[in-house]
Amino acid sequence: MRNLILILTLLPLLMNAQNEITKIDSKLDETVSITGNLNEGKIMNDLSWAWNSANACFPETKKKKFTGIHVLYETTIPQNSEMEVRVVPKDTHANFSIYAYQTGLNNTDVVPNLPNCIRCEVDYKWDHKWKGQTQDHTRTAKNLVSINKSFRVIIGVVGTEGLTEADYTLEIKTTSR
Repeated sequence: MRNLILILTLLPLLMNAQNEITKIDSKLDETVSITGNLNEGKIMNDLSWAWNSANACFPETKKKKFTGIHVLYETTIPQNSEMEVRVVPKDTHANFSIYAYQTGLNNTDVVPNLPNCIRCEVDYKWDHKWKGQTQDHTRTAKNLVSINKSFRVIIGVVGTEGLTEADYTLEIKTTSR
């Protein structure tokens, strides 16, 4: 009976297991590229971390833009620099979203178990057109900034509205400030 209780207690944790994270070495004043496929990630059933005010990544009203597979990457933004991450789908009709958040270097919290972060930036397909602006099939998370110290950056490449397989290139551009 105790084993059954233990299994029932741990089952929700196992079902919401965190994705594997691929580490990428960013390079100052360079763009690093890596190719991937959404099938390398996992569905994230709990997205409430994103609209938690301590993270403020995206509002709950935009959750459908993040319901596909999440593939996670980790890198470091060096002090006195700015980072921009961009996902370029191989199929220009594939609908992707992207998010990137900063934490302290020693912080090991990863979505969906993210109680807080320093900054979170996202990009997804617009629901309508914006006057004077255009959007293509790429998605870019901008304004990841470091001034006096380095930070850990977690990047999530996501299929929109249930997309589970599609090839892409992830570009991480780091520039000195």
